Amino acid sequence: MFEIIPPEEGGFDTNNVPAFMDQWTHARNNLREVVAAGGWHQKEGPQWSNAKKPYKLLKERPDVLAFETDPLEDDIEVTGEVIAKLWISSTAVDTDFTVKLVDVYPPSEDYPEGYHLNLVDTIRRARYRDSWTDPEFLTPGQPVEISIALWPTANVFKKGHRIRIDVSSSNFPRFDVNPNTGDEVGRHTKMVKAINTVHTSSKFASRVIVPIIPSED
Repeated sequence: MFEIIPPEEGGFDTNNVPAFMDQWTHARNNLREVVAAGGWHQKEGPQWSNAKKPYKLLKERPDVLAFETDPLEDDIEVTGEVIAKLWISSTAVDTDFTVKLVDVYPPSEDYPEGYHLNLVDTIRRARYRDSWTDPEFLTPGQPVEISIALWPTANVFKKGHRIRIDVSSSNFPRFDVNPNTGDEVGRHTKMVKAINTVHTSSKFASRVIVPIIPSED
């Protein structure tokens, strides 16, 4: 197992956010859902923004936190379950956090700006962070730890590619949006905006655990 702990110098870039920052904040606005953009549950059609290749760069959105390696110097095999252990806080009593594992291809003749392959993604509703049967709402502004396990995957990130982890608070239409109100699921009558924060200080050390298979060479 190998732990990628942002923001180690020379490790993950975070949308040009200074490496000394110990938290990143994004707004969860229900009027601008972060779309699935690929993955095994892709939907296409004129009603789905950003749903056709080549997908727009989600990492450029202000409501997506992207942690990305430098171009790899060697092939790296990732096989197993990627787990994000995040210290988060929110202005809302309930919200969602999403994680995507992305293989970033370098520019090529077919894709002059490169290609961003969504390998696996998932979501965690904050109220169910510790139990599916005993939900617990957030205290606005108070950091808590949530563990988000992606479905097992197997991929060789080739030399020259980048490994990217996207963190946000929606992944539509793969997952329904969270109204951020704390209402019973499917019974809400309004939506509110949530300001969500991922903490990465020494006290609240968010990290991503990536199962890297050692090379046989």
